[in-house]
Amino acid sequence: MSAESPVRLSVVIPVYNEELNLPTLFARLYPVLDSIGRRYEVIFTNDGSQDRSIELLKAQHAARPDVTRVIDFNANYGQHMAIMAAFERVRGDVIVTLDADLQNPPEEIPKLLEQIAAGHDYVGGYRLNRRDSFFRKYASRLINFVRERTTSIEMRDQGCMLRAYTRPIIDAIVRSGAINTFIPALAYSFAGNPAEVGVKHEERHAGVSNYSFFSLIRLNFDLITGFSLAPLQYFTMFSGLCSVGSFLLVLYLAYRRIFLGAEAEGIFTLFGILFFLLSVAMVGIGLIGEYVGRTYQVVRARQRYFVKEILETKE
Repeated sequence: MSAESPVRLSVVIPVYNEELNLPTLFARLYPVLDSIGRRYEVIFTNDGSQDRSIELLKAQHAARPDVTRVIDFNANYGQHMAIMAAFERVRGDVIVTLDADLQNPPEEIPKLLEQIAAGHDYVGGYRLNRRDSFFRKYASRLINFVRERTTSIEMRDQGCMLRAYTRPIIDAIVRSGAINTFIPALAYSFAGNPAEVGVKHEERHAGVSNYSFFSLIRLNFDLITGFSLAPLQYFTMFSGLCSVGSFLLVLYLAYRRIFLGAEAEGIFTLFGILFFLLSVAMVGIGLIGEYVGRTYQVVRARQRYFVKEILETKE
């Protein structure tokens, strides 16, 4: 959609099994957007929900067809693909992403828009006084630390999805055609004048998090392997050190055998060293396979998601 679109603001919200949160989200979100005083649209992507989320989204579209659009996937493709599908269809000059669980209050959206109005092309939120479990908070800190050391992406809080983007950034993300992607990091790599702003964080209104521990690990594989070769480089350096250590050990054992005679007692030490080196090799094979697998996904050019239905009012 061109810059002449009458829609000034697009709010993108991925939805997966959020039937308990959607009524409250509708009641809080639309008054905030109505008060901003600019033409807006809200795009919900139903990411293969197994509860009544799609029925609630259809009812909201019927109630506010002028500003509500619904993309319905045939299956669950993940949060970032749900956001990408909406990015490919947004009409606004400024795009805001928001989770449906209300942990990032929609009342904080004006904070991001103020930074966009000040001239920033990408504004990331970072959560103040996080209302998450001890494990999630400190796991997030560890992940942020690893990302800072392995990539050039500078984000204070990579897990916060309350973010604002200008249209050129969104167009660049869509043109990239990324298969496995971490959208905030991809946007940062395209931004010329990024900024961050603190936003409130609330306890989840209802239900449980849809991000399992495995999903969080996969997400951070996407981030680190998608934006850096550092894991391969670190592994190569570590393997080199292991090789040097192994060679010195071989010389030492050869010396002891020649000058001190055979020693049966050292066999368990040798097995321990052998198992350690085998584990290092297996980690390396897995790491290389991760990069090769991502290359394969790009080369085969398979459709990233399938849209079953779109509910919208044509301009």
